[in-house]
Amino acid sequence: MVKFIADSACDLKEYPGICFETVPLSISTDERNYTDDEALNVHEVLDYLETYNNRSYTACPSIDAWMKAFEGADEIYCVTITSGLSGTYSGANVAREQYLEQHPETKIYVVDSLSTGPGMVLLLEKLAELKSQGKSFEEVCAAIEKYRKRLKLYFSLSSLHNLAQNGRVSKLIASAIGFMNIKILGTASKEGTIEQVGKCRGNNRMIDKIIEQLKENGFTKGKIRICHVECLEFANAVADKIRSIFNCADIKIVPARGLCSYYAERGGIILGCEC
Repeated sequence: MVKFIADSACDLKEYPGICFETVPLSISTDERNYTDDEALNVHEVLDYLETYNNRSYTACPSIDAWMKAFEGADEIYCVTITSGLSGTYSGANVAREQYLEQHPETKIYVVDSLSTGPGMVLLLEKLAELKSQGKSFEEVCAAIEKYRKRLKLYFSLSSLHNLAQNGRVSKLIASAIGFMNIKILGTASKEGTIEQVGKCRGNNRMIDKIIEQLKENGFTKGKIRICHVECLEFANAVADKIRSIFNCADIKIVPARGLCSYYAERGGIILGCEC
């Protein structure tokens, strides 16, 4: 049996047509702990975090959780959130080594997405496509390493509150951004870390900046995947503008699960594309 696995930062809860499973990360404060599984009420978590002003953080899946997900498969393809921001990739590899000691006949490929959310979805879709074409394990691994280099990730953020509480940005900067109603446009670097590429006021200007970035990186056609944090109208506006300029774009939109909602916050979107 061939199995496809991702951590919950991929935002998908199911993937019809393949054997697919997600392994949840967690979101915590000094008061509460949330597991980013299918039962998580993202709206409730966002309400709580918006008014919480002390430390908050996320945690990787346990080694045991990965080991359990590997069970029952002969060939496994696993996609993780970027190693530039999380230890999830490292944990999945530790689980892989331990599982192979007990099941040496199993083939397991763990790919560092160098991305999150929509970028992980694009990798999962490519993995499923390659296997549907009858590619061997070795051929799939080689093709994915090349495909990953074609992917770009962008994120539009209306708030940096959780990033500040997590210690990833200055609380002073986060407060200033919120007070001035400024949106931040960022991208994932080649190492999978966060890089700011612009800032502006208003959704229309942000959409223009996203289009500018797509053009600069050579996007003409192909897949674009978008996750949104309770801002479907904005996500649809971005998609409509992209389609008006790149009429061959294949765009799909999904709501963010807990992990991406934690970092992108309400009003935020994350966009992954093939370039």
